[in-house]
Amino acid sequence: MAEQRSTSNDAPVIVLFRHDLRISDNRALYAAAGTGKPVIPVFLWDEQAEQARAIGGARQWWLHHSLTGLHTSLRSIGADLLLKRGLTQDIVDALIEETGADMVLWNRRYDPPGVETDKVLKAELGQRDIAAESFDGHLLHEPYLFKTGSGGFYRVYSPFWRAFTVGPEPRDPVPAPKKLRPYQGKTSTDRLDNWGLLPNRPDWAKGFAKDWTPGEAGAHQRLADFLDGAIAAYKHDRDKPAIEATSRLSPHLAHGEITPFQIWRALKSPELADEGEGVEKFRREIGWREFSYHLLFNNPQLATKNYNASFDNFTWRNAPDHLAAWQQGQTGYPIVDAGMRQLWQTGWMHNRVRMITASFLIKHLRVDWRRGEEWFWDTLVDADPASNAASWQWVAGSGADAAPYFRIFNPMLQGDKFDPRGGYIREFVPELKHLPDKYLHAPWLAPEAVLKDAKVSLGETYPQPIVDHQAARQQALIAYAETRKTSEPI
Repeated sequence: MAEQRSTSNDAPVIVLFRHDLRISDNRALYAAAGTGKPVIPVFLWDEQAEQARAIGGARQWWLHHSLTGLHTSLRSIGADLLLKRGLTQDIVDALIEETGADMVLWNRRYDPPGVETDKVLKAELGQRDIAAESFDGHLLHEPYLFKTGSGGFYRVYSPFWRAFTVGPEPRDPVPAPKKLRPYQGKTSTDRLDNWGLLPNRPDWAKGFAKDWTPGEAGAHQRLADFLDGAIAAYKHDRDKPAIEATSRLSPHLAHGEITPFQIWRALKSPELADEGEGVEKFRREIGWREFSYHLLFNNPQLATKNYNASFDNFTWRNAPDHLAAWQQGQTGYPIVDAGMRQLWQTGWMHNRVRMITASFLIKHLRVDWRRGEEWFWDTLVDADPASNAASWQWVAGSGADAAPYFRIFNPMLQGDKFDPRGGYIREFVPELKHLPDKYLHAPWLAPEAVLKDAKVSLGETYPQPIVDHQAARQQALIAYAETRKTSEPI
C-alpha cells in the first residue's frame, strides 16, 4: 500500500503507465485502487528517455495496439486512460496542478534514462509532501540484489543463475482491481492517432498482425498456448526455427503486458509436473533476461560501449553495401537471409537465427556490432534495452560471459543442423523453395542443371555469397589476433 502522508480521500491518485501496459499484477494500479481515492491512469510517453533512445518503429506499431487494449481494460473497471507526451516532471506537475492529486504511483523502470528520471521525480514530489511510491513488476528481483563474494556484480551467467535460484522466491502476482473510483474532474488527453505510431507510405508492418496480438489478453493466450503445447519439447526443439517451439512472449514482456511473476507462477502449475526439463530450461531463459538487466544496471552504456575494453582497438570495416545486404536478407547465405527477412516481415526473429545473423554481421562482414544492435532495436517488436545489448555483445565477444570472438558460426552448418529439411528457409526465401535439401544451405555448390530445374539463377533471382566463408573467417581471426596484440600491456 502506498504511503499516505497527509493525503485526502477526495484528492485523486495519479498512476503512471510506461512499459507496464496491463491491469493484472500491476502493483501501482492495485495500490491506487486500495486507497479508495479517485484514480487517474496516465500513459506517459517520456520524451526525456526518448531523447536518450526512442523506441524503434516496430515497437511503436506494437505500442499503438497495446494502448488501445489497455484503454479498453481500464474502462471496463471504471477509469479512462489519459495519453500524455513530454517530459515526465512537466507532465506530472501539470496534472497535479490541474487535478489536485496528492499521490503519484508507478512501476519501476530499469533502463538508465528511466531510472534517473524516476529518481528525480520521487525526490521532487517528496519535497512537496506529495506521496510517491514505485513498485516492482518488470523483473523478478531488483538488478542490484545479487552480489558476488567480493561484493561486486556478476559477470558470468552460471554463478548468477546459481545465486538467483537460491535467492528469495519471487512474490505471487496480484490480481487486477475489480473496480476503480473514477476521477470526475476535467482532464485533457492526447489522441493516440495523432502520435503517428503506425507506419504508412509504405506500411511495412502490414504482415505483423498475422503473427501477433498485442495486449494483455494476447499475452496470456500466448502463455497458455505455450504451456499447453511447446513447453513439453522446449529443451530439445527450441533451436529449430521451422517449428513453433518457443514461447514468443518476449514482446509481451517488453511492453509489460505480462509480468515475469505471472509466468514464474504459471510454471509451478501441477499440470506441468511431467514437463520438468522444458520448464527448467525455460526458467533459465527468464534468468538470462534478469542477468541482462543486472549487466545493464551496472553498465549503463551497454548498448554503445564495449564491455571488454580491449575491443575498443578492433578494426571494424566501413562496409555500407554489405550492411545493407545483411539488413535486406540478400547476403547469399540462405539461413542468414531467412532470418533477416523474418525480422522485416514479422518484427521478430527466432533466437537461434538471431545468433547466426549477428555472428555473420560481426565476424564474416566485420561490421561493428553496434550497427546490428541499432537495426534490431528499430525492427524488433521485442527490442529490449538490456537483452538486445547484452546479446549483441555476447555474440561479438566483447561482453560479459561472452562467446569467444574466435567462435565463428558456419552458416551452412548451422542451417543444416537446425533447419535440416529447409522448412524455415523455404518459408522466408521462397526463391529457393524448389532446391533439393542437399544444396539448400549452399546454393552456389549446386550443379547448373539442378539450379535450372529449381528456377534459381545465382546473381539474378538469388544473390551469390557476398563474402567467401573461409576467407572471411580467416580475416576475422587475423583482425582479432591484431586486436589482442595491441591491447596487451607493454
